[in-house]
Amino acid sequence: MSTKRSDAATRWLGSEEEHAWRAYRRMVTVVQARTAQDLAELGLSEPDYEVLSTLSERADGTGTLREQAAKMEWSRSRLSRHATRMEARGLIRRAPDPADGRGCFLVLTERGRDTLRQAAPTHVASVRRHFVDQLDPQELAVLGRIAAKLAGQPEESFSQSAGGTP
Repeated sequence: MSTKRSDAATRWLGSEEEHAWRAYRRMVTVVQARTAQDLAELGLSEPDYEVLSTLSERADGTGTLREQAAKMEWSRSRLSRHATRMEARGLIRRAPDPADGRGCFLVLTERGRDTLRQAAPTHVASVRRHFVDQLDPQELAVLGRIAAKLAGQPEESFSQSAGGTP
């Protein structure tokens, strides 16, 4: 089987493009690993923190499993299994979703709120240490615009969400 056809159609990365791609991948890996390690010392995973912080942004502390899975880019079944573990620890509870017979609401419990309140200062310090304080304000602004663009979000969504729980 010849590979010439696929090679001719492939737009290989140039050296600068490959360097940028590898630098991006390394940055994501390192920053994520370091902030995850700091969360782990508190007994939380990154997904735990994501679920808790997202639910805390809502006045009633409630969101659908479907919405949360989409936000995290997870399948509903994967999030459902994770939610079961969080539920066993008393961080969230589930409630039926009358609009979706197969779905449910994830509800932040008081224990979940307390856990998030205790973890947030450490997490913010970790984000500052491993990310924010490594960049000057202009670099941070450019990176924010790039991140919003790559995530398919309007630029203003980055600036509006910049003040939320990290």
